[in-house]
Amino acid sequence: MRKNGNDKDVNRAKENQMKDFQTSIGVTIENEKLLKQAFTHSSYVNEHRRKPFEDNERLEFLGDAVLELTVSQFLFKKYPTMTEGELTKLRAAIVCEPSLVSFANELEFGKHILLGKGEEMTGGRERPALLADVFEAFIGALYLDQGIDKVVEFLDRVVFPKINAGAFSHVMDFKSQLQELVQRDGAGIIEYRVLQEKGPAHNKEFVSRVSLNGTELGIGAGKSKKEAEQHAAEMALKVLKTKTT
Repeated sequence: MRKNGNDKDVNRAKENQMKDFQTSIGVTIENEKLLKQAFTHSSYVNEHRRKPFEDNERLEFLGDAVLELTVSQFLFKKYPTMTEGELTKLRAAIVCEPSLVSFANELEFGKHILLGKGEEMTGGRERPALLADVFEAFIGALYLDQGIDKVVEFLDRVVFPKINAGAFSHVMDFKSQLQELVQRDGAGIIEYRVLQEKGPAHNKEFVSRVSLNGTELGIGAGKSKKEAEQHAAEMALKVLKTKTT
């Protein structure tokens, strides 16, 4: 009897933990079975064969597709001058394993994964591939529970602000985008100029300006001339986009 009582206490504690977790990330999945499945690793299922547990692999498969679609849609709308190749490269950087791991860690997904004892002992809770899979499975569960709009709403808080803040700008070529836009419209000549170079040799900062036919479009800063020019071009694209909308 005592053992059953202990099991009930453990289960109740886990349920409360998941409720607190959902509150902390601003998402409530109504179907508790889906939520539990999203955080259940195959190693846990293998150790509890007598109980009807399902691992998260099918949800991960679905979440991967939903994530690609929602991120693609966001990028398609945000960067109207990007080529298909550039969009593909940027999307790949956003949905790759290291990025998904960083999203999962930020939300402390690792704390809530159900693991087998062997997986737990070998550090499975911090394993990058496992964390990335759980993030995708969670997206799959949220999609099944509440639809794609809720997934977009969640990504609007967790992923899209990072894109807007330039977290993936290392794979984006704003200078090429600006050049293509100007050439397409026959608007004139793009010119870059270093306005400032400051700081010691080991930690320099450059400030660059980009202009169109002598009119300033944007100013950007960076650790190299190339980075500063990329940021200036990014600002210029925003300015030109505003003028055309």
